[in-house]
Amino acid sequence: MSVQKRGPSGISDPKLNPEMTAKHYDNWSDYYEKEYSQLNYTAHRVCAGAVAKALGGSDRGKVRIFDVAAGTGLCGEELVQLGFTDIDGVDGSQDMLNLAERKKIYKRLICDFVGPNRLDIENDTYDAIACASGFAPSHLKEDCLPELIRVVKPGGYIVITFREEYLYTVEHYKDKLEPTIARLQNDGLWERVSREVFPGFYEDKDGITFVYKVL
Repeated sequence: MSVQKRGPSGISDPKLNPEMTAKHYDNWSDYYEKEYSQLNYTAHRVCAGAVAKALGGSDRGKVRIFDVAAGTGLCGEELVQLGFTDIDGVDGSQDMLNLAERKKIYKRLICDFVGPNRLDIENDTYDAIACASGFAPSHLKEDCLPELIRVVKPGGYIVITFREEYLYTVEHYKDKLEPTIARLQNDGLWERVSREVFPGFYEDKDGITFVYKVL
Protein backbone atom coordinates (compact mmCIF):
# COMPACT_ATOMS: atom_id res chain seq x y z
CA MET A 1 0.00 0.00 0.00
CA SER A 2 1.49 3.33 -1.03
CA VAL A 3 1.48 6.29 1.30
CA GLN A 4 0.88 9.71 -0.22
CA LYS A 5 3.73 12.11 0.40
CA ARG A 6 2.99 15.36 2.13
CA GLY A 7 4.98 18.51 1.48
CA PRO A 8 6.36 20.16 -1.67
CA SER A 9 7.74 16.89 -3.04
CA GLY A 10 4.27 15.38 -3.00
CA ILE A 11 2.96 17.88 -5.56
CA SER A 12 5.81 17.60 -8.03
CA ASP A 13 4.04 15.14 -10.32
CA PRO A 14 2.83 17.04 -13.40
CA LYS A 15 0.35 14.24 -14.10
CA LEU A 16 -1.82 15.22 -11.15
CA ASN A 17 -5.15 16.72 -12.18
CA PRO A 18 -6.72 19.62 -10.25
CA GLU A 19 -8.87 17.33 -8.12
CA MET A 20 -5.86 15.21 -7.14
CA THR A 21 -3.82 18.30 -6.32
CA ALA A 22 -6.63 19.69 -4.16
CA LYS A 23 -6.87 16.37 -2.32
CA HIS A 24 -3.14 16.48 -1.66
CA TYR A 25 -3.52 19.91 -0.08
CA ASP A 26 -6.52 18.77 1.94
CA ASN A 27 -4.35 16.01 3.40
CA TRP A 28 -1.40 18.36 3.90
CA SER A 29 -3.30 21.33 5.33
CA ASP A 30 -2.62 20.69 9.03
CA TYR A 31 1.13 20.44 8.39
CA TYR A 32 1.54 22.95 5.57
CA GLU A 33 2.61 26.04 7.49
CA LYS A 34 4.97 24.17 9.82
CA GLU A 35 6.72 22.39 6.95
CA TYR A 36 7.12 25.53 4.85
CA SER A 37 8.41 27.41 7.89
CA GLN A 38 11.13 24.79 8.25
CA LEU A 39 12.13 25.48 4.64
CA ASN A 40 12.50 29.22 5.36
CA TYR A 41 9.82 29.93 2.75
CA THR A 42 9.65 33.61 1.73
CA ALA A 43 7.47 33.76 -1.40
CA HIS A 44 4.37 34.98 0.46
CA ARG A 45 6.34 37.85 1.96
CA VAL A 46 8.01 38.79 -1.32
CA CYS A 47 4.69 38.69 -3.17
CA ALA A 48 2.89 40.85 -0.61
CA GLY A 49 5.73 43.34 -0.63
CA ALA A 50 5.59 43.58 -4.41
CA VAL A 51 1.85 44.27 -4.23
CA ALA A 52 2.45 47.07 -1.75
CA LYS A 53 5.20 48.55 -3.92
CA ALA A 54 3.04 48.41 -7.06
CA LEU A 55 0.12 50.14 -5.37
CA GLY A 56 2.38 52.88 -4.10
CA GLY A 57 0.58 55.58 -2.16
CA SER A 58 -2.90 54.08 -2.49
CA ASP A 59 -5.09 54.03 0.62
CA ARG A 60 -4.42 50.46 1.72
CA GLY A 61 -7.63 50.29 3.69
CA LYS A 62 -9.70 50.92 0.56
CA VAL A 63 -8.04 48.92 -2.20
CA ARG A 64 -9.41 45.47 -2.96
CA ILE A 65 -6.99 42.57 -3.28
CA PHE A 66 -7.58 39.05 -4.59
CA ASP A 67 -5.29 36.37 -3.14
CA VAL A 68 -5.05 33.64 -5.80
CA ALA A 69 -3.98 30.21 -4.53
CA ALA A 70 -4.57 31.60 -1.06
CA GLY A 71 -3.97 28.32 0.74
CA THR A 72 -3.96 28.77 4.52
CA GLY A 73 -3.62 32.54 4.19
CA LEU A 74 0.13 33.08 4.47
CA CYS A 75 0.19 35.81 1.82
CA GLY A 76 -3.03 37.27 3.21
CA GLU A 77 -1.43 37.63 6.62
CA GLU A 78 1.50 39.48 5.09
CA LEU A 79 -0.88 41.80 3.23
CA VAL A 80 -2.72 42.59 6.48
CA GLN A 81 0.58 43.39 8.19
CA LEU A 82 1.21 45.85 5.36
CA GLY A 83 -2.10 47.60 6.05
CA PHE A 84 -4.45 45.97 3.50
CA THR A 85 -7.84 45.02 4.89
CA ASP A 86 -10.16 44.31 1.94
CA ILE A 87 -8.93 40.91 0.78
CA ASP A 88 -10.69 38.00 -0.91
CA GLY A 89 -9.11 34.65 -1.69
CA VAL A 90 -9.50 31.61 -3.91
CA ASP A 91 -8.05 28.12 -3.64
CA GLY A 92 -8.94 24.64 -4.85
CA SER A 93 -8.54 23.04 -1.42
CA GLN A 94 -11.42 23.53 1.00
CA ASP A 95 -9.39 22.27 3.95
CA MET A 96 -6.71 24.87 3.29
CA LEU A 97 -9.37 27.57 3.06
CA ASN A 98 -10.91 26.40 6.33
CA LEU A 99 -7.63 27.22 8.04
CA ALA A 100 -7.44 30.56 6.22
CA GLU A 101 -10.95 31.42 7.36
CA ARG A 102 -10.00 30.99 11.02
CA LYS A 103 -7.52 33.86 10.64
CA LYS A 104 -10.41 36.26 9.94
CA ILE A 105 -8.45 38.26 7.39
CA TYR A 106 -10.54 37.54 4.29
CA LYS A 107 -13.89 39.06 3.40
CA ARG A 108 -14.68 36.26 0.95
CA LEU A 109 -13.12 32.88 0.30
CA ILE A 110 -13.92 30.92 -2.86
CA CYS A 111 -13.19 27.21 -3.29
CA ASP A 112 -12.62 26.80 -7.01
CA PHE A 113 -9.97 25.89 -9.55
CA VAL A 114 -8.42 28.87 -11.31
CA GLY A 115 -8.08 28.34 -15.04
CA PRO A 116 -9.87 29.36 -18.22
CA ASN A 117 -13.19 28.85 -16.40
CA ARG A 118 -15.04 31.98 -15.31
CA LEU A 119 -14.90 32.60 -11.57
CA ASP A 120 -17.92 33.87 -9.68
CA ILE A 121 -16.54 37.41 -9.74
CA GLU A 122 -17.59 40.48 -11.71
CA ASN A 123 -15.30 42.16 -14.22
CA ASP A 124 -12.94 44.86 -12.90
CA THR A 125 -13.44 43.96 -9.24
CA TYR A 126 -9.95 44.16 -7.75
CA ASP A 127 -7.16 46.70 -7.53
CA ALA A 128 -4.54 43.96 -7.35
CA ILE A 129 -3.98 40.22 -7.43
CA ALA A 130 -1.39 38.50 -5.26
CA CYS A 131 -0.45 35.00 -6.37
CA ALA A 132 2.29 33.39 -4.26
CA SER A 133 3.35 29.88 -5.32
CA GLY A 134 0.26 29.29 -7.42
CA PHE A 135 2.42 28.38 -10.41
CA ALA A 136 4.02 24.98 -9.84
CA PRO A 137 3.76 21.47 -11.29
CA SER A 138 0.08 20.41 -11.44
CA HIS A 139 -1.02 23.90 -10.36
CA LEU A 140 -2.03 27.00 -12.33
CA LYS A 141 -1.32 27.12 -16.05
CA GLU A 142 -0.92 29.97 -18.49
CA ASP A 143 -4.57 29.60 -19.52
CA CYS A 144 -5.67 31.25 -16.26
CA LEU A 145 -4.04 34.60 -17.07
CA PRO A 146 -6.91 36.10 -19.12
CA GLU A 147 -9.28 35.33 -16.23
CA LEU A 148 -6.98 37.02 -13.75
CA ILE A 149 -6.84 40.07 -16.00
CA ARG A 150 -10.63 40.09 -16.32
CA VAL A 151 -11.24 40.51 -12.59
CA VAL A 152 -8.69 43.33 -12.11
CA LYS A 153 -9.61 46.95 -12.74
CA PRO A 154 -7.81 48.82 -15.50
CA GLY A 155 -4.78 50.37 -13.85
CA GLY A 156 -4.63 47.57 -11.29
CA TYR A 157 -1.79 45.11 -10.81
CA ILE A 158 -1.18 41.38 -11.01
CA VAL A 159 1.75 40.07 -8.94
CA ILE A 160 2.87 36.47 -9.45
CA THR A 161 5.67 34.85 -7.45
CA PHE A 162 6.95 31.29 -7.84
CA ARG A 163 10.12 29.16 -8.04
CA GLU A 164 12.23 30.53 -10.89
CA GLU A 165 13.43 27.15 -12.11
CA TYR A 166 9.85 26.11 -12.90
CA LEU A 167 10.02 28.33 -15.98
CA TYR A 168 12.44 25.85 -17.47
CA THR A 169 11.64 22.53 -15.77
CA VAL A 170 7.82 22.36 -15.79
CA GLU A 171 6.45 21.16 -19.11
CA HIS A 172 3.37 23.38 -18.92
CA TYR A 173 5.60 26.46 -18.55
CA LYS A 174 8.54 25.78 -20.86
CA ASP A 175 8.02 27.79 -24.04
CA LYS A 176 4.45 28.52 -22.92
CA LEU A 177 4.18 30.73 -19.85
CA GLU A 178 6.38 33.65 -20.81
CA PRO A 179 5.26 33.61 -24.46
CA THR A 180 1.66 33.79 -23.24
CA ILE A 181 2.56 36.65 -20.91
CA ALA A 182 4.17 38.47 -23.85
CA ARG A 183 1.21 37.79 -26.15
CA LEU A 184 -1.21 39.27 -23.63
CA GLN A 185 0.96 42.38 -23.55
CA ASN A 186 1.04 42.53 -27.35
CA ASP A 187 -2.76 42.25 -27.29
CA GLY A 188 -2.92 45.35 -25.09
CA LEU A 189 -4.33 43.60 -22.02
CA TRP A 190 -1.49 44.40 -19.64
CA GLU A 191 2.04 45.76 -19.53
CA ARG A 192 5.12 44.66 -17.64
CA VAL A 193 6.19 46.62 -14.59
CA SER A 194 8.97 44.28 -13.48
CA ARG A 195 10.41 40.77 -13.69
CA GLU A 196 12.77 40.06 -10.80
CA VAL A 197 14.61 36.93 -9.72
CA PHE A 198 15.37 36.75 -5.99
CA PRO A 199 17.28 34.29 -3.76
CA GLY A 200 15.75 32.30 -0.92
CA PHE A 201 12.34 31.36 -2.28
CA TYR A 202 12.95 28.55 0.13
CA GLU A 203 16.19 26.90 1.12
CA ASP A 204 18.60 27.35 -1.82
CA LYS A 205 15.92 27.88 -4.47
CA ASP A 206 15.57 31.18 -6.34
CA GLY A 207 12.18 32.73 -6.86
CA ILE A 208 10.82 35.05 -9.51
CA THR A 209 8.21 37.78 -9.27
CA PHE A 210 6.32 39.19 -12.23
CA VAL A 211 4.41 42.45 -11.82
CA TYR A 212 2.01 43.50 -14.57
CA LYS A 213 -0.32 46.48 -14.86
CA VAL A 214 -3.74 45.79 -16.34
CA LEU A 215 -4.71 48.12 -19.20
